[in-house]
Amino acid sequence: MTWKKIESLVDLNEAMEESRNKKVILFKHSTRCSVSMMAKKSLEMSWDISLDEVQPYFLDLIKYRNVSNEISAKLEVIHQSPQLIGVNNEEIFYHASHSAISVESLKSAL
Repeated sequence: MTWKKIESLVDLNEAMEESRNKKVILFKHSTRCSVSMMAKKSLEMSWDISLDEVQPYFLDLIKYRNVSNEISAKLEVIHQSPQLIGVNNEEIFYHASHSAISVESLKSAL
């Protein structure tokens, strides 16, 4: 699994722009949370989706909380951690948090 990192509002805007051409997912990860670490590892171990189909983005929401807040505002979604948000044409097509995050549930939404 190859993550593109989101470390600024510019990166977030680039991800939103990319969502106009293909689906993207935004994984909001708390580096202080064991549930978030398990969700991340599960995604990485189970990932079998082509990058032609969807581009995964990774956000360390502890380090870049302002970007996490902007995601919530821009996509009108309540902040959670961990959180996986699928975006197509700058609109949410998939949303899961905590133990509901899985590659299988994402694939069913694609």
